[in-house]
Amino acid sequence: VQLQASGGGLVQAGGSLRLSCAASGPTFSSYAVGWFRQAPGKERDFVAAINWSGATTYYTPSVKGRFTISKDNAKNTAYLQMDTLKPEDTAVYYCAADRTTARAMSAITPYYWGQGTLVTVSS
Repeated sequence: VQLQASGGGLVQAGGSLRLSCAASGPTFSSYAVGWFRQAPGKERDFVAAINWSGATTYYTPSVKGRFTISKDNAKNTAYLQMDTLKPEDTAVYYCAADRTTARAMSAITPYYWGQGTLVTVSS
């Protein structure tokens, strides 16, 4: 599975962005997808994940209620809708995929990774 993240940009605090993770390969529908982020000078952190069917999601507490992860298996694409953005959300965002559960995605290093997309939230 090859992944390509897009949709990052510069937005003011309180604004919204939608990230996309486009996948190639016929088996994308069998993979869970996760979003991770790495702020400058910090380690990469888990943000959100969704299971293979899209029925189950899992979020880190700091984004719950503001971010929504979704997955369209017909389009081989996963999304991260980010609302009410805060300056502390500024980071490079990565999508990843693995054959696991949404909750487990928060505790593992997924096998497949896309390149990052930069999100900058100004105050």
